Amino acid sequence: MDRNLKPTGLVNLLIALAAASLGGYIARQTASYTDEVVGIFLGLGFLVALFSYFQMRMEAREKLEKLELDELAKSARNTTLFEGTDAEAFPARRAREQFEKWLVPAFCIILLGVQAGAAWWLGKQVLNPEARTVATSLPMMAAFFGFLFFLQFLPGRYSVNVARLEGQRLLQPAGSYLLLGAYLSLLAAAGNVAIYFGHSLIDLLLSRALCVILALAAFENLLTLILELYRPRVRGQAARVLYESRLVGLLGQPESVFTTAAQALDYQFGFKVSETWFYQFLQKAFAWLLLIQGSLLWLSTCFVFIEPEEQALLERCGKPVGDTALNPGPHFKLPWPIDSVYRFETFRVQTFTVGVVLKEDERGGGMENTIVWTKSHYKEEFNLPVANKGADSLLNPGDTGEKSAPPANLVTASVPVQYQIKDIVSWARNHANPNELLERLATREVVRHLVSVDFFEFMSVGRQKAAESLRANIQKAADAEELGVNILFVGLQDVHPPVSVAEAFEAVIGAEQTREAKILAAQGEAAKTNALATAEAQKVRDDAAAFAARRVAEAEAVGGQFQNRLNAFAAAPNVYPQRIWLQTFAKSAAKSRKFIIGTPNASETMQLNLEDKVRADLLEDLAIPQKK
Repeated sequence: MDRNLKPTGLVNLLIALAAASLGGYIARQTASYTDEVVGIFLGLGFLVALFSYFQMRMEAREKLEKLELDELAKSARNTTLFEGTDAEAFPARRAREQFEKWLVPAFCIILLGVQAGAAWWLGKQVLNPEARTVATSLPMMAAFFGFLFFLQFLPGRYSVNVARLEGQRLLQPAGSYLLLGAYLSLLAAAGNVAIYFGHSLIDLLLSRALCVILALAAFENLLTLILELYRPRVRGQAARVLYESRLVGLLGQPESVFTTAAQALDYQFGFKVSETWFYQFLQKAFAWLLLIQGSLLWLSTCFVFIEPEEQALLERCGKPVGDTALNPGPHFKLPWPIDSVYRFETFRVQTFTVGVVLKEDERGGGMENTIVWTKSHYKEEFNLPVANKGADSLLNPGDTGEKSAPPANLVTASVPVQYQIKDIVSWARNHANPNELLERLATREVVRHLVSVDFFEFMSVGRQKAAESLRANIQKAADAEELGVNILFVGLQDVHPPVSVAEAFEAVIGAEQTREAKILAAQGEAAKTNALATAEAQKVRDDAAAFAARRVAEAEAVGGQFQNRLNAFAAAPNVYPQRIWLQTFAKSAAKSRKFIIGTPNASETMQLNLEDKVRADLLEDLAIPQKK
């Protein structure tokens, strides 16, 4: 006879509701991240119990409808009264089929959204935890979670056993969530106790692990929905409950791993491996084997290996053991937590940067090749004050008014400091946080140095000197605090005005450079003009001297020529004038056009160029004039 599942499902539903309500209330009262994640799991268990209870009711109605129809079919004489379609004869079955076809996948999608959203929201919180106020009622809240364990464990165990032995598949999802909620309640109680005793890290680690489990449950739900699309449908065969999580079932029933492994081995080897003496022994002695393995793991903490670049200090029950360090190599100590070893990288050059907060990729060494003043290249940059000793002479020369440049400027600088631990005992035991102290000392010395140097000198030619001075000052400050470190190098890189004023600073520097360029251009133009004027004056003087010499020589030549002409005229008074006339005529007629006219009564030979036409009037009435 089939068991009536509705009372058991209703009990599971009420217990899940009570657990979800109480778990949510506790999560709001405490500062525990684990309580929040456990509250989400309890809420998911309530949703699964509620939906499975409704599905139980629908299957119960279907069974009751089938029994009623069977009884009516036996007692009725006319069987035609019960002929018809399935939808008409079995409305409860039709409703159940529609429920499984549409509402069950829809509920799984909603469940997937809740799981994924909760995993994302809680994951952000546990990965970036914030400081929370510790509640004073943590012991009471831990006791409430202990009560939730007993409230959920027995009903959950009963439900999963009934589901396994009698094949009641609808009891399995709610029972698995109740068992998982019981175990998670114990974890939440442990997290509250850890917070109460000041070990908040345990609570944070538990919450992160539970967030991973929640994300895996969401992924399993998504994968189940995808596979459901391709599952073969066989009429009359009950399908697996779609919202049942195998991961939740495994976590709620870890002993089921043995059953699954036994079934797999029986199938693989073809005989009952689970009935052999070795498997029975392994199943009975599993807890002892696990305890032995844990003991061996605990005893393995007696051996410690120091890496080549490290040294370590040994403490026993929180107190130092000697003043010597453990050098690289294997060492033996008492098991944890009696002896503890604290490692330090003493043989490695370590680096930190003053003035900026590096990005994650820059911590690994990746930086931009091109650095401009108007763009920030770090996660955060700090403005450091620097003196401006030559401000009045550089920016306001000759200005005696009230306006003057300020005596200080702001600068952004990336100052890498490289150091090495030389005394591990002083480094580890003289101060609680030596790394932070060294960074603060370096920052103080950088600020002190900047207010004592000139801005323009520091930005240009004074970097090497400043770096050497900073290294000496930081080393002196570290020695005064007995940090036990050796400052190897201090660098000055990426020095520029703040990004917010870099553009204006570049404009001022550009204006100064433009002014200097114009002054140099004017000086060049003046030198060029003076040289040209001097050359032009010399040329004028030289031209005047040459002109005077030429005029004097010409006058002397004309005077000498005139005297020679007088002598020639005196020697030949008739010939000389005729000759001068002919010469003058030849010169004046040299460029004139000439025509030669021949006569018939003349026997002279001439060569004529007849390219040009002769006017007709010149050839009329030609005759040689007669001598009178």
